[in-house]
Amino acid sequence: MRASRALMVTAAACAAVALSAPLAGATNGPRNITVNPFSVHQGGTLHITVDGCGHGGTVTSNAFPRAQLSVNSSGHSEARARIHNHATPGDYNLSVKCSDNSRIATHRFRVVAGQGSEGGLGGSIGPSSTEMAVGAGLVASAAVGGTVFIARRRRTSNTLV
Repeated sequence: MRASRALMVTAAACAAVALSAPLAGATNGPRNITVNPFSVHQGGTLHITVDGCGHGGTVTSNAFPRAQLSVNSSGHSEARARIHNHATPGDYNLSVKCSDNSRIATHRFRVVAGQGSEGGLGGSIGPSSTEMAVGAGLVASAAVGGTVFIARRRRTSNTLV
């Protein structure tokens, strides 16, 4: 009876190891791909995050040049890809391939027409030479006008006294 019990325990352990091996192999390679934003303008930047690529990899698509995945401190791989300015608006697929695995995973995203807004530049762009000349002219006009006003006011107040 003891031999049969030991044989059953050994068989169960072997079965557990044999059944868990495919699951362990299935977690290797790219998974949980996310893109932000899903809809990106022509010339815009797409932020891609991937799980399962512990040693980096590459991201490819017809909408942007090949991008390299880099591993961050949290263990996720990420890449930034700049969409071509001339990319045709519509749905595209991107392909992710890890450096240490031959498995390829895909994810969909959308390219929309237009260049998008260039907000957030307030104060970061200096004035042009034309703007400087116009500003200098306005300051000079104000100085001359102020001087004339003060000079005329003094003359009229001196004659009354």
